[in-house]
Amino acid sequence: MRLPIAQIDAFARQAFEGNPAAVMPLAGWLADDILQKIAAENNLSETAFLVASDDEGVDFDLRWFTPAVEVVMCGHATLASGHFVLSSDPDRERVRFRTRKAGMLEVARAGGSYELALPAWVPAPKQMPEIVAGLGVERAVETLWHEHRYALVVLENAEQVRALKPDFRALAAGGDLLTIATAPGDDTDIISRAFAPGGGIDEDPVTGSAHAVAVPYWAKRLGRDKFTAFQASARGGYLDCRLEGDRVILGGTCVTVLEGTFLLD
Repeated sequence: MRLPIAQIDAFARQAFEGNPAAVMPLAGWLADDILQKIAAENNLSETAFLVASDDEGVDFDLRWFTPAVEVVMCGHATLASGHFVLSSDPDRERVRFRTRKAGMLEVARAGGSYELALPAWVPAPKQMPEIVAGLGVERAVETLWHEHRYALVVLENAEQVRALKPDFRALAAGGDLLTIATAPGDDTDIISRAFAPGGGIDEDPVTGSAHAVAVPYWAKRLGRDKFTAFQASARGGYLDCRLEGDRVILGGTCVTVLEGTFLLD
């Protein structure tokens, strides 16, 4: 079996920035264990699988896998999937994806970039001393939690976020969860880093779903619904953030760096 595959840098202004995702369109769903093995073989933070749909209001069904697990939602691989579809059809303005656990997601053209609409996952305060310790900091300004297993740890400044040296083994002890460290930014309004060693990703380069949790928090704290963000991984990535009711809108660009064929016996 020959399966098309593209590797796309999402939230990237040029190649080698942002977060790489594999995008694989399928004629129909393969067995879950095969999808997981393909994602492990790709060895990227996420592989997105697309199956075209004839249902009203749905363009594609979409699922995402890390090298270790299927995830509830992945923003950067959804943006990459939108780029994959829209760049191949210049007359199409938007694409709607039906997902199993995150509802309907949409990617639309926005000038020379894209806008990705995600659900706004509002976190609630919760004490998480083990996670704070796992990040290697003595104290946090605030710690918040979302039921989809997202931990938001607010620090004082961008320097603290950039200097983090987490204990990945300690963070992985909490299982498959995403730990987001965030603070006011230096050259953007906010800054963050995201870690998911329990899901097979020590540090994620740029994480759309992390901003589905962080944006509602920062919109309230900043007193405005529109601001800029930078995820300070080694690759780094910039996002334009907007809160619209129960949706988080993330703006960014993508670069296709690889197109090919995956050979599956």
